[in-house]
Amino acid sequence: MSDMNEIQLVFDKVNTVLDSHTTLLDAYKELEPLVLSLFDAQRMSIFQRRRQHQDLVARFKTGKETLEIKVPISPLSIAGYVALSQRPLVISDPYDKEELAAIHPRLRFADKFDKSNDFRTRNILCIPILHADVMMGVMQIINKNHGVFTERDLKIAQKLNDILGKKFRYELGGTQNPFDLLLHENLISEKALNELQESSSDMRQLVQRLMSEYRINEDKLGTSLSIHFQVPFISFDPEKYHLYHSESRLNASYLKRNFVAVIADAHDNPIVLMAEPNNASLLMEIESALGIDSYDIAVGLPNHVLQYLGDSVGGSGPGEMSEILDEIGTSVEESDESTDELSDDAPAVVRLVSRILHDAKRLNASDIHVDPEKSGPTRVRMRIDGICRDITQVPASHHSAVIARIKIMSHLNIAEKRVPQDGKLAFKMAGQLVEVRVATIPTVAGEGVVMRILASGGAMPIEKMNVAPTNMIRLEEMIKKPHGILLVVGPTGSGKTTTLHALLGYLNTPEKKIWTAEDPVEITQPGLQQVQVSPKIGFTFANALRAFLRADPDIILIGEMRDKETAHAGIEASLTGHMVLSTLHTNSAPETITRLLDLGLDPVNFSDACVGILAQRLIRTLCSDCKEKYQASDTDIAFIKRQYGEAYLDELNLPESLELYRAKGCDACGDTGYRGRTGVHELLGMTPELRSLVYKEASVEAMKGQAMQDGMRTLVQDAIYKVIKGDTDIAQVQIVSGD
Repeated sequence: MSDMNEIQLVFDKVNTVLDSHTTLLDAYKELEPLVLSLFDAQRMSIFQRRRQHQDLVARFKTGKETLEIKVPISPLSIAGYVALSQRPLVISDPYDKEELAAIHPRLRFADKFDKSNDFRTRNILCIPILHADVMMGVMQIINKNHGVFTERDLKIAQKLNDILGKKFRYELGGTQNPFDLLLHENLISEKALNELQESSSDMRQLVQRLMSEYRINEDKLGTSLSIHFQVPFISFDPEKYHLYHSESRLNASYLKRNFVAVIADAHDNPIVLMAEPNNASLLMEIESALGIDSYDIAVGLPNHVLQYLGDSVGGSGPGEMSEILDEIGTSVEESDESTDELSDDAPAVVRLVSRILHDAKRLNASDIHVDPEKSGPTRVRMRIDGICRDITQVPASHHSAVIARIKIMSHLNIAEKRVPQDGKLAFKMAGQLVEVRVATIPTVAGEGVVMRILASGGAMPIEKMNVAPTNMIRLEEMIKKPHGILLVVGPTGSGKTTTLHALLGYLNTPEKKIWTAEDPVEITQPGLQQVQVSPKIGFTFANALRAFLRADPDIILIGEMRDKETAHAGIEASLTGHMVLSTLHTNSAPETITRLLDLGLDPVNFSDACVGILAQRLIRTLCSDCKEKYQASDTDIAFIKRQYGEAYLDELNLPESLELYRAKGCDACGDTGYRGRTGVHELLGMTPELRSLVYKEASVEAMKGQAMQDGMRTLVQDAIYKVIKGDTDIAQVQIVSGD
């Protein structure tokens, strides 16, 4: 069809059809032949964006039945990619992988429709349907009858999409301006809104002014943004959402600057929370850095986004605000406490604190958080398997009494509320004494308390550490050496102390004299001489180590190498015929070497002393009651091969048909699908080749390469081994790998 008048005639008919039907689905049967005649094509699909989901849906009517095709907004389909990038696309051959990869490395053609309908897609014209810069859907025209889609087709498609965009907007209730709902409900005049938008520097300032100057509440603002951007609104709700745990390349200042937070729900499903979700290029940058294909998008107020990122959001200067809140908080607390402590409810508070402690031990929690809120009840949360969970709420009127009770049990000063205090308490459960480390911290909303439940009982048997067989053989050889230094490294809470005591339990025989210096002493073992260091009085790790050398030791455990003095003393001790075990806060085994050399240690002495470095992390394990087996997808297998490395794949002995496990959820695991944690390990052994690299102070990469040749496997490789073994799932590997 070359005549412009004929094209205009078709557009007039399209408008007539749309005007005569209430929904696009009803109009589709009459619309389809008109559109196909415009493009001289075989098939068309109109994908509509679903507001409450991060996907597109195309609906077709066949008789009385409505069929649906759903695709995610991601590069896993052509329609999904066009929705994500908000750019039109002409594909000359969707089966040409090189053509797709040139557009986006992860772009795929979803050929399910072709396979199920005995149809062959030859070429595609795909255009986003936009209205007021809001993505409403995607139109796909398939198989041009003569030749390929041209620039002329693209222009016709864009004109058609302007018409469809208005129809989608009407059908979905979208708005032209993010705050049109406020105008519609007469909460602000159009003139005032325009003035605010012109005089506000960014979205955050605009939202704050709408709240402070026009008293518009957060929920109303969120609803207005949700209607405009066509995505759900999520406010700051730490009971439901937490920051998504990922070792991605996303920089905190970058996220704050762009008002973006990657959060997750209770099932760890990622959600990209944005103040302006129509920013397609920003969304693609986030997706690329996160390395995930599946996620939801939501809109949030800028202040809420910053709260998820850990920023406090006060209007005035933080110092002034803190002083005012401290004054108010202190006066309120004093009046509250006088009534609480003299009331008949005191025994109830005692029972409440006791119940919280017992529940924490029963649920195998590592920490208890008692968090005051400025307006509302106090939240009690527990960290279980590394994830914080809400457990209960305490009425605000009883907050001071609960804190006072915990302070009394911990022998702390109940009158002092202005400075942090540290202490210890102990309680009995099933006849066993449980020790708890207590830290109180004054906040603007009142005193908060964090209680760390210390590991009770003896050491974990070494065989229960879930160390891979090859690593276990090498580890046993290292710790059996008469002298040297073995370091266990990883971030806080990665199980370093548990591992060290498991190793000591293996070495603890009557003929060995073992001294330990720890802060605090958490795990006790018969046969060990365990010492609690106290830096406050000058009894440091370095001082303890020197004292041990005069006490005829065979094996020495130093809780942590915090400084050069301790590290130097540890190496001296190992070189003079003792086995020294210690910890360090580093991310990987090869990185530990450069960290210690940066502290000023002599490379020759260190490489001679070091027998090995064990890096570790804790990852969540699948609930044994409900984990379900499934056939690994091509994506899963590609991920495993990429992360484990083609050079080492033979070690895994992967079967032709690989079966993995995934989380499901049941009552036993609190419907999370996970229960308990296990370690993933990276064991570097000191070899002559690696020693020569340490002498030269080579790069981390060079040392890592040599260590891999010597038998080291990375944390990610060990995590993949545990996925294949059935202990965990790919989602947990992605947390370790950041991919």
